Amino acid sequence: MRVLLKLVIDCDADAAWRAVHSPRAVAELYGPLLDLDPLVPGSLPTSWQPGDDVPVQLSALGIVPMGRQLIHMSEWFAKGPQGPVRVFRDSGIPLTGPLASLDVWDHQMAISPAPGDPGKTLWRDRLVIGGPTAPALWPLLWGVWQWRGARIRALAPTWAHDVEPADPA
Repeated sequence: MRVLLKLVIDCDADAAWRAVHSPRAVAELYGPLLDLDPLVPGSLPTSWQPGDDVPVQLSALGIVPMGRQLIHMSEWFAKGPQGPVRVFRDSGIPLTGPLASLDVWDHQMAISPAPGDPGKTLWRDRLVIGGPTAPALWPLLWGVWQWRGARIRALAPTWAHDVEPADPA
């Protein structure tokens, strides 16, 4: 089963690419609905790197434990009609909690310049889940992904950190 998002967001593709690599930015996407904390203190990297395996604890509203998840990061690149397409993939798996009944978890985010406006980003987000409980969990995950989409749109303008040079005059 799949959950899909396709958004044009208000930041350039380089800023969006930096954001998907930032555990802090990713945590902000789910906040305040879900908190993401490393199981091993100090194990959350500053920036995700290919090959990272990081177990995290999820909690709803910071108080209700929702289970543990292993985040396994990889990335790949392709050519697109508007420029490069960069794909960030989390192929980890839920370890405990309600989502642990899933035996497939494949989350990919494709980042590329927006058609006709390279100052904006085309963000495509795909979650594929499988297992006996996938049909029951799909509506919940669809709702979380709609929240995610709204948060991506709201936070994207804050991801650009390149400051315009001051006018020397």
